[in-house]
Amino acid sequence: MKSPIRSISFIGLGLIGMSLLRAMKRSPLALESAILFQGFDPNFTASDRESVEKLGLDLFTSDKTTLYTADLIILSAPVEVNIALLDEISHLAPTSTLVSDVSSTKSLIARRARELGLPFLGMHPMAGKEQQGYRESHEELLQGRRIILCDENNLLAGDKGAFLVALLESAGCTTLSMTPDEHDRIIAKVSHLPQLLSTLLMTHCRESISKSGPGFATLARLAGSPWEIWRDIIATNSDNIAGELERFSHELAQLSGEIRQHNLTLLESRFNEANQLYQTLKEMNRP
Repeated sequence: MKSPIRSISFIGLGLIGMSLLRAMKRSPLALESAILFQGFDPNFTASDRESVEKLGLDLFTSDKTTLYTADLIILSAPVEVNIALLDEISHLAPTSTLVSDVSSTKSLIARRARELGLPFLGMHPMAGKEQQGYRESHEELLQGRRIILCDENNLLAGDKGAFLVALLESAGCTTLSMTPDEHDRIIAKVSHLPQLLSTLLMTHCRESISKSGPGFATLARLAGSPWEIWRDIIATNSDNIAGELERFSHELAQLSGEIRQHNLTLLESRFNEANQLYQTLKEMNRP
């Protein structure tokens, strides 16, 4: 039986795009289906092209007709670039082409795709590094990781949507579905808030970091993430992020009061609850 997805175009070949491509390319289902993996990145040199082709890209091309007539397009540039590309895709891609992305925010891109009438199925791989670029990519980066799927058009029930889920699972990922708005509220709490807290912690402690230990370095790891990536994330999810920061600042004020009042019983209960939740988190993220 012919596979409903025989070609996949990646627009943007950075850390997540190339890690996903490499994981898909080596999956049993992709090998069985002889899927063609093609892509483009406007920032690449000739040397970069050679490197990504050695990592698994079958064809690097700037030809938009070739890129946009694939069975599946995965936008893996910064989110505001991905949103802008939807207009071009709506004019050049066949109506049968499934459009997806790997952006860290989903509401705005899903809304624009809906306005353009595109068959859009958002993806968000819950994995990453503070270092960016295809040189940091690896097929194991997504091994055992969740990929959130945002489907407002019941595309998962179709042949291509079902095949995409099977391909992700064949690549070693697990999938979880939610709406774009729900995604942005939740990810503001568990991803965007930690990034900004790590950034703030590092600048708050700037004069003391030479005296810190590995515990501080672990907590501050996300401070190494580049602004070029986070600019678009903050710009496209600002209300949710600001709301989480405000709620967390309230929690900090409560914690400060408990410490000043030497309320050790309440502090102990906080530690115990956090310990239990941490064990749950470790189990969830065990390969």
